[in-house]
Amino acid sequence: MIFGSNKKTQLPSAEEALPGRQTPMPVDNKHYVNGNLIVSPFPDETEQVVFGLGCFWGVERLFWQQSGIYTTAVGYINGLTPNPTYDELCTGMTGHNEAVLIVFYPEEISFTKLLTIFWESHDPTQGMRQGNDSGTQYRSGIYVYTDEQKILAESSKKEYQVSLSNAGLSTITTEILFATEFYYAETYHQQYLAKNPAGYCNLAGTGVNCPAN
Repeated sequence: MIFGSNKKTQLPSAEEALPGRQTPMPVDNKHYVNGNLIVSPFPDETEQVVFGLGCFWGVERLFWQQSGIYTTAVGYINGLTPNPTYDELCTGMTGHNEAVLIVFYPEEISFTKLLTIFWESHDPTQGMRQGNDSGTQYRSGIYVYTDEQKILAESSKKEYQVSLSNAGLSTITTEILFATEFYYAETYHQQYLAKNPAGYCNLAGTGVNCPAN
């Protein structure tokens, strides 16, 4: 991102992690692009998933542009520090991943379709980095909310690994976990590329397509 890349590539221990705070990040609860809420409650007929695939500015734009999306938001997940700030995240000492919350209508866009977009929009073999962005906050991750989502994510990972291996690429490093608390990023990060169309975006896939579903 334009603030500089984090070079820490080892996750901190609980003892090393920054203490954080008890107060949640204040955030404008209105999507800048579509006007929907970015903090629950969400419509009953929607589902949620959180994806991490590099700098969250470009990732969020990628998903809000899809048909069937109710809302998106950027934030921090699967770490140790409560209510971290972006500056704290960049030290590598919170353990969090930069990620995007996606709230979607499964009758309009399937979870399998979202997984296809996820896999094809970044390189999931790079470990603690994505392109020129290096650090634990840029790791590849799928954070699910249901058993069905986890089964589908694990299955798609296996299938995509075959395609990547056939193309001569290495092993997928994506973590697939049940979602922990999602901490919203500062308001200026939310829908950043809609507010700043010339802003940084490092999204780049491997060029390997997912198997047909």
